[in-house]
Amino acid sequence: MREGFVPWPKEASDRYREAGYWRGAPFGSYLHEWAQAYGDKVAVVDGGTRLTYGRLADLADGLAVGLLDAGLTPGDAILVQLPNGWEFVALTLACLRAGIAPVMALPAHRGHELRYLAAHAEVKAIAVPDRIGDFDHQTLGHDIAQATPSVRLLLVAGGEAREGTTSLHALARPADDPAAARARLDRLAPDSGDIAVFLLSGGTTGLPKLITRTHDDYEYNARRSAEVCGFGPDTVYLVSLPAAHNFPLACPGILGTLMCGGRVVMARTPDPDKVFPLMAAEGVTATAAVPAVTQRWIDAVASGRHAAPASLSLLQVGGARLAPEVARKVEPVLGATLQQVFGMAEGLLNYTGLADPDDIKAQTQGRPMCPDDEILVVDADDEPVPPGEMGALLTRGPYTPRGYYRAPEHNARSFTPDGWYRTGDVVRVHPSGNLVVEGRDKDLINRGGEKISAEEVENLIYRLPGVSRVAAVARPDQELGERVCAVVVPEPGSALTLESVREALGAMEVARYKLPEHLVLVEELPLTKVGKIDKKALREFVRLPDDAR
Repeated sequence: MREGFVPWPKEASDRYREAGYWRGAPFGSYLHEWAQAYGDKVAVVDGGTRLTYGRLADLADGLAVGLLDAGLTPGDAILVQLPNGWEFVALTLACLRAGIAPVMALPAHRGHELRYLAAHAEVKAIAVPDRIGDFDHQTLGHDIAQATPSVRLLLVAGGEAREGTTSLHALARPADDPAAARARLDRLAPDSGDIAVFLLSGGTTGLPKLITRTHDDYEYNARRSAEVCGFGPDTVYLVSLPAAHNFPLACPGILGTLMCGGRVVMARTPDPDKVFPLMAAEGVTATAAVPAVTQRWIDAVASGRHAAPASLSLLQVGGARLAPEVARKVEPVLGATLQQVFGMAEGLLNYTGLADPDDIKAQTQGRPMCPDDEILVVDADDEPVPPGEMGALLTRGPYTPRGYYRAPEHNARSFTPDGWYRTGDVVRVHPSGNLVVEGRDKDLINRGGEKISAEEVENLIYRLPGVSRVAAVARPDQELGERVCAVVVPEPGSALTLESVREALGAMEVARYKLPEHLVLVEELPLTKVGKIDKKALREFVRLPDDAR
């Protein structure tokens, strides 16, 4: 086990095993069980590529052996920045087979984020696409590899692999001797308590923290999610959100669909003009969306531009709170059962029930999926609040890790001494027993489901000339829920504009979704009685029309 991993206490681990949540086998070991049960069924669809369960198992094993032959060993980490496609699925499964932990980066990340992630996890390999749109990911991958002494292998998907790189497609092929490859991987299989994947936090304190998900807990995460959501062999699951997110990866997502014998359909974008025809062609029955995407889909059908997807029976919505008025339109307009999902890459998952009354599905964000999910709703002194009152949500359970990776200072703030995780969410318990999310008690901006640290944005803007003081806050947005608003006290004589700020941050290789989309210049920032910047007052201030400030 890697130094910096925070384990569950033995008493809790023993209880989770005895209850059957943790099955004691590495996640990758189930791949051949799936292939044996569903071998000739199509497992993954990506454009013209259709992979059966048998073929996918052989590809994953061949790729796993290729990674090992290239110098990686079980216990190593690989930075994965791939778009939605069969390559992402094959590489993820290969890593699970080989005991190599993928660090799940997003295609939107740039050098600012990737250099940190690669160094922090001491990755031995990097996997990137050649290009996405007009951005050259292969060149960025070279830059990250050169800046990270631990990197031994740079994999490129698509395009031509340049000197010093290896084609992912060349490695992603069945081994010459599949039986020997399988036997080798079985011998090298990781312990079920080892790290299976590194997910990224949506935290408030600068760059993302790494969340260690073990084979035991992440397999349960996907398996129990699939049970709650009614997934089975007839499920056809569309992935249009970035696959590296926990939601489309394992809630139940890609992994939950595959363990049930369903079919995973990969899409590069949730644009209704692209995914609605794809849903019709593949008979998609279930998918996940964030509220902004849900609204676009509703508008596309309500306007008459598209017919409602006839096969779609389940629409999961999470990543941000869904407004009740939008929630009530899902079933009448799209014809699919709405399931609200409130969860976090750090663990706890809440789902509304498929048979819940319409009001419950519209007004609440679900209940914990596991009987041993413990939750507390507390006040500022960590004392439980009366039933129905708002408070900060704390949780612990069989798939909620007890600490971030190599982050003792963060862990001291984010976890109590007895293992409760401070989620940063403000909730209340509905009379139904479901949770209602009322907001955040942390300084976080939720842009269409992408969580942005206000502190990180502030620290970046402070590097710019002409900035005296800055505060980043969320400004409400009808399409995305929130957008980043930078409130700046400029130095005398400076000529800051939104365009100049965005251009400067872009030159720092910051992910585009983090760039401010509003800039407000002020003479001073409001302060609380103890001298801290009053973010609550600022959030109210930036809501005002420009001519009212």
